[in-house]
Amino acid sequence: MSHPPDLSSASRVHLPDGEWTLVLDFLDERFPSVGRDGWVQRMDTGRVLEATGEPVRSDRPFRRGLALHYFRDVGTEPVIPFAEHIVHVDNDLVVVDKPHFLPVMPAGRFVEETLSRRVVRALGNPDLVALHRLDRGTAGLVMFSARPATRDAYLQLFRERRIEKVYEALAAPLPHREFPLTRATRMERGEPFFRMTEVSGEPNAWTEVDVLDREGPLWRYQLRPVTGRKHQLRVHMHGLGAPIAGDAFYPDLRDEDPADFSSPLQLLARELRFSDPVSGLPRVFTSQRILKA
Repeated sequence: MSHPPDLSSASRVHLPDGEWTLVLDFLDERFPSVGRDGWVQRMDTGRVLEATGEPVRSDRPFRRGLALHYFRDVGTEPVIPFAEHIVHVDNDLVVVDKPHFLPVMPAGRFVEETLSRRVVRALGNPDLVALHRLDRGTAGLVMFSARPATRDAYLQLFRERRIEKVYEALAAPLPHREFPLTRATRMERGEPFFRMTEVSGEPNAWTEVDVLDREGPLWRYQLRPVTGRKHQLRVHMHGLGAPIAGDAFYPDLRDEDPADFSSPLQLLARELRFSDPVSGLPRVFTSQRILKA
């Protein structure tokens, strides 16, 4: 009996709305650096797959919403010299404490040096799938589904906002603001494409902000995201006038050297709280990492 391919080292993309004729047309436009011939070669050698592991050939018609997994050609990866810590393992759920600088999923120049690949190797379970993501620069807790049969039950926690996420951040003092407060703004994609920006309009992003420690040149903040927009905590702290220490995106974009580990983003996914949808037990997981300016 054949086994499905190990997709943990693959990158993922969902096909959006659009007028492309073929899946190939979308990939060629979305990732022009690969080149059309490069995508044809990958697709015809089985390196572009559906979530089921079924190959997507170069003549496949475009279909909105299709989830693709694709394997990239990557040279020597920068080694991330920081270790993750496995906090919890059972038949359905794995919780890992991620260090700064380690991507959760394969992306860009990182494939093997990612949290997903490290945990798959450590536990020998190719079915492990991250249930949510943290930015490469953010440290702290990441949950993985350990088997497909119960995966959707845990994903439902995130879809229905039935999981409480608590973060910590070090940022400049805000002595003229009253805490706790709620930052509620509308966030949309900015420029370049991977940055987000606050715009006028009905809010679609909410973060509860409080202060844990006012001593020193940087205050320690507690952040509770109500929604989960990309870069939400970073953008909201910037909008309040206190960009998170070590942030290379907000307020100013600067080039990042993947081998420079001297200025980590001072953002930590400290705690996860929820009622386990499989066992019914209350779950509380806490990161043991400490933010230090």
